[in-house]
Order: sequence, then C-alpha cells, then structure tokens
Amino acid sequence: MKPHALLAVLAALLLLPAQAADMNKVLRVALNAPETGFDPAKVSDLYSSTVTENIFDPLVTYDYLARPAKLIPNTVNALPAISADGKVYTFRLKPGIHFAADPAFKGKRRELTAADYAYSIKRHLDPAIHSPWSFLVDGRFVGGNELVKAAGKGALNYDAPLEGIRVLDKYTLQLTLTETNFNFLPILAMPAFGAVAREVIEANRDNTNAHPVGTGPYLLKEWKPGSRIVLEANPGFRKLVFNATPGNDPVDKAVVQALQGKTLPQVGRIEISVIEEEQPLWLSFLNRQLDISGIPQVALQSALVIDPKNPLKVRLTDQYARQGIQLQRQLLPEITFHFFNMQDPVVGGDSKDRIALRRAIAMSFPVSEAIAGIRRGQAVPMNYIVPAGVAGHNPAFRGAPKYDPAAANALLDRFGYRIGSDGYRTRPDGKPLSIELACGTSSTDKQWNEYWQKTFDTLKIRLSFRQGKWNELSKANHQGKLQMWGMAWGADYPDGENFMQLLYGRNAGDSNAADFKNADYDRLFEASLKLPHGPARNQLYDAMNKIAVAQQPWIFGDIRMRSTLAHRHVKGLKLHPLLGTSWRYLDLQK
Repeated sequence: MKPHALLAVLAALLLLPAQAADMNKVLRVALNAPETGFDPAKVSDLYSSTVTENIFDPLVTYDYLARPAKLIPNTVNALPAISADGKVYTFRLKPGIHFAADPAFKGKRRELTAADYAYSIKRHLDPAIHSPWSFLVDGRFVGGNELVKAAGKGALNYDAPLEGIRVLDKYTLQLTLTETNFNFLPILAMPAFGAVAREVIEANRDNTNAHPVGTGPYLLKEWKPGSRIVLEANPGFRKLVFNATPGNDPVDKAVVQALQGKTLPQVGRIEISVIEEEQPLWLSFLNRQLDISGIPQVALQSALVIDPKNPLKVRLTDQYARQGIQLQRQLLPEITFHFFNMQDPVVGGDSKDRIALRRAIAMSFPVSEAIAGIRRGQAVPMNYIVPAGVAGHNPAFRGAPKYDPAAANALLDRFGYRIGSDGYRTRPDGKPLSIELACGTSSTDKQWNEYWQKTFDTLKIRLSFRQGKWNELSKANHQGKLQMWGMAWGADYPDGENFMQLLYGRNAGDSNAADFKNADYDRLFEASLKLPHGPARNQLYDAMNKIAVAQQPWIFGDIRMRSTLAHRHVKGLKLHPLLGTSWRYLDLQK
C-alpha cells in the first residue's frame, strides 16, 4: 500500500459509551507452546503476549489495515508531542476509560489515568521484578538510573519523584529521555507497556501472572496453565466503532465489508487451547475445532500447491479451497538463529580456536537444504540481523557463511581440533570435545535434530540433545545453563534497534541470549541510539553485523513465510506484521 493512501484506510475508532460483544460468538484458536503468565512486566514469550495484548492497553497501537505499519493513538487523544531535541514525549489520555471490574477496586469503577502508565513503565525498572523488558528502559529516563541504584536489590520506590516519568495532571504523562531518540514511540506500543492498576498488582503480589486486569477488550475468564485459556469480552470496555475506507487491496475490502460500522470487539468469547504437537493441531483445524490455524510443517504439501520454480508462490489445494478456507501469507519481520553461549568454556570466548569452532559449525549447517526439506521452501535464508520490512535492513549484506563442510573441517584441523582414535575430535588442549544442543520435543524438532546430527557427524564432533519444553529451556538459558539453542525473534516494533540490541552486552542474560559481550559492538550500538533511521545509522548497523559475522555468536537461520488459514465463517482477518493477534477485529458469521 502506498504511503499517500494510508489516510484512506485508517480505522477511525470512535470513543462512545460501552456496549458488550455477542457472547454467543466463540472464537477457537490454539497456541503451539505453553504460556508463562499474564503480567506484562514479567512475561516476554510470544504465547503469553498474544493474551496480554488483548487484556491491556498501551498508549499507542497500530492501524489494523495500513501497510507499512503505522502508529495511531490508542488510549490517548493524539500521538504525543515530541520536543525538537527528541527527548521529551508528552501524552494526553482520553478521559472515561476504565479498568475491568476487580475486587481490588472495592466496588468502584476505576478510571485509567496517567499515573497508571507511570507506574506500569516504572515496573520495568524495578529490580525486584526482573522484567525481561528492562533492556528497553534501562538508562532511558532522566533520573532512572539513580532511582534503580537506590533500590539496590530491593523494590523500587514508586512514590519517589522521577524527572524522566512525570504525571503532569490526571490525564497527562510526560516522559523525558536521557538521550535524543526519535524512535522511542514504537516501544510504547508493545503489550509489555499496557497499563496495570497498582492496587490490583499489590493485592495479588504473590502471583500477578495469574491475575491480569486491564482496560483492553477482553478479560481473563479461565486459565489452566499449559492447557487452556478462556477470554471473555470486557463488559466495561469503551465502545470502538470500526470505520475505514479501503484501498485496492482485496483483503482490505473484505475487512471493511465485514466490520464497517460495527462495535469492536464482536466476538464475545475466545477459547485458547495449547496444542504443542503439529498433527493434533492440524486435525483440530480440519475438524472445525479451531477457527484459525497456521499450517504446520507436516501439512504444507497437503494444504498448498507450491510452485517448484518459486516455492514462495503458492495457492490452496482444491480440496481446501472448495471448503471456503481462507489463506493469508506474510513474510514475517523476524529472524531465526542458533546461538552459542559465549560464556561457555567449550564454545564461548573470543580466542581464535573458539571462533574457528563456531565458524566451522556454521559453515557445515545446510540452511538452504533445511528450508527446502523442513520448511518446504516457505522461508528465505537470513543474512542480516535486521530483517526485511524493518527500518535498518540491508538487503545487499551477506552475513551467512558459504556452506562448505570440507573447508570447515580444514579450519578445525588448523586450530588444533584433532581427530582421535575413536574418530571424534578433541579440544586443542586434548580434552574431549562434546557439544549439547537444546531442543524441543515435537516431530519438527526431531527433523531439525537430524540435520544437526548430520552437521556434527560431518565435523566428527560429538553431539547430544537436551530436550525440554520451551518455557523450561528459556528458564535454563536465563540461568546460563544452555550451550546451544535455537530461537526466533519477531519485531516488537518496526525499527532495527529491536534486533541489533540482541547482541548488546548490557542485555546479556535477557534479550541477549548468547551472552555476547564485545566492546566495539556495544560502542557502535550506543552511538546508533542517538541517530534516526537513515544512512548514518545504517553504516553503524553494517559495522555491527560485521562484528557478529567475525565473532560468530550466532548461526544465521532463516526468515519464515507465515501462512494462516481461517474457516469461511471467520470475517475481518488481516495478518499484521506487529500485532500478535487479530481477535478484536474478527467477526463470526455462520
């Protein structure tokens, strides 16, 4: 969609008296991994965030139809006033927005105020909370470092004055940054920065993950951890009326036809199942037990007719097209990679022999073959830390090493990884060499393991697998207990900073899963924060990518093509590059 057409398709959401959704309309969806909880300041996984996105309200959000993604006001009257130096952001909230009812409010309607956002943002600074999103706010606000230092390892003093986060009046919030940053606003659109009520948090301090109360379109009705989540429309949600003028995109036209003039949300109840195995998930969709589903790897060939000359060119098979099943596709603003624990005594460190080991493994993994075999061609190789569609991407950069097992073996020989009498390599000091790769337990994980086993067999390196559920492995990784693991990182906001920070030293142990620490990379990253998107910042990004390529903390993977199916009765669906779900925009018309 061309930029000049964006205004024609903005969804004008009008603030009117509240009105409940249709509770007879039940949307059934699934997560393919267990959630971890619903406290915005404590969860960072995709699965939990899909739920919190629908319970809590950030200050700003994204236009549902506009492409490229465009920020719009959410609980504020307009986008913030930003000072000329890019340091001061001033927000004016809409009066009359209320939290969902909760015993902590003692029977009174609780209005959303600027103080709620100040409190919610400060929670990410609180050392006692250990927010996984703290890297986005650490050192950002004037006076923030001093407040955190004063807390030590204890709780933050939320009542202490903080120049960088000020409540000017009941509905006005002012944020003052320590450095110029014209790219800060998209961070505040993330579900993690939705508003919570202090009295609810304090009343449920023993388990805030189980008691989410927000101002969003849905509230948590039922939760059986790792099994089932039920959301119901928030009866106190402000009335939002969908009003848009579509462009030429047929999907936009269908959305407008389905939603024009309707109150959001339309769906009264959302039933979320956790189905980790691909085959049961796929069968649930085919049996109409799910209304929307991705296409698992095992079903790609039966669901799609894939052009052998251009695997990204596909259509639904006649079998499913005749049923009226809808197909939408989107190249995700994400990257996938396997990382090495850079503090590990075997694979970590910056000595030449350790770099050679990591490089040899990267050179021996057949990324293109795995894309063809496992992804069925529905992905493209990753070559840059910032993916396409995100500000700062460089399509000309080639960061992935050439697949060359012979050269990889020669590299290991050169740096002293000798092959012993048992046929396996030893470390340069003569000690046994064995590497452990963390992985999931699904059938697709097993396919990936076959490729990894082949890779390590080619190099004559012993490989073992540490299997576990995603949330278990994530916890182990935060404790520094994993040696290698594969991850995906999707855009939280459409700016390269969100990806380049994944290797920033101060984020080690949080978003920097590899625990990579490099002074030159850190210096360049800090310099990039002071620049707007443009050629000067892009040069710094290129330099940082070169450091990552030279040090090899990651093995670059791929960028996936997302295919989503919906049954005929699902109306209003349009995939969004940054919104995790479309639930509030959907209608069911059977």
